[in-house]
Amino acid sequence: MQIRREKDTYTLYKERTVIGTARLAEGAVWVEIDPAWRRRGYGSYLLKELLRENGGLDPKAETRFTAPLPADEAARALAAKFDFQPAGEQLLRRRVPDLSAVGFCHEFLAAHLAPGGFYIDATCGNGHDTEFLCRLAGPSGRVLALDIQPRAVEATNARLQAAGLNAIGRAVLHDHARLSELAVPGSADCVLFNFGWLPGAAHDVHSTAAGSLPALQAALELLKPRGVLAAVLYSGQVIGDSEKQAALAFFRSLPLTKYTVLVCEFANWADTAPLPCFILKK
Repeated sequence: MQIRREKDTYTLYKERTVIGTARLAEGAVWVEIDPAWRRRGYGSYLLKELLRENGGLDPKAETRFTAPLPADEAARALAAKFDFQPAGEQLLRRRVPDLSAVGFCHEFLAAHLAPGGFYIDATCGNGHDTEFLCRLAGPSGRVLALDIQPRAVEATNARLQAAGLNAIGRAVLHDHARLSELAVPGSADCVLFNFGWLPGAAHDVHSTAAGSLPALQAALELLKPRGVLAAVLYSGQVIGDSEKQAALAFFRSLPLTKYTVLVCEFANWADTAPLPCFILKK
């Protein structure tokens, strides 16, 4: 069995026989299986491949597909299997990206920070958070990123260069436990931590409570009044939960007169799921 694509048309072959065709034009999907080959899963196979190639199965992508209202029960069952729902005179399949701890953190910061600020990415990794902060800061802002691993610093600076954001932000090789060496107290609008390990690298190199607690304390001192500290905490079989529990204890010990602390738990996720936390300095 083989699917051949030519522009917007997908043709399904069984050996040398055409048994199905699908088309995609401006988000509209049409699927037809030869009557002699229906009810054998070929429609599902063809539609799944069409959706996959066009981002419809990517949980991180926002997609929208339409299709004609089915004329028979089998076609309706196929459409329902892939989450097409009646919408007026057609079917509609709409997906929005699954919410993640990091995505939620970005949304929170975007809602609470203004362009032109000084932002610090204290655990830059591959630079995704740094790029986000640069776009948030804008041309009049400034972003400083740091990481203890040279590979992370190089990847972050390369990402900023490719995105044309290197005039706004830069990454340096530095331990976040010594964060206070890089800025003066009361100068930062935001400090962001994404603890754990460098994505794509060995998990035996990861942040620990010994370095993260001094970094969190230094970050609070660097923040301006009304500044925001954001941290995503991790736990699991490899890294345990000592850093996560130590950070939570630190957050809960902060005086209400100086800080508002938010621990945003995903109630129906596993206990080891990433945990986004925020500290708002008064």
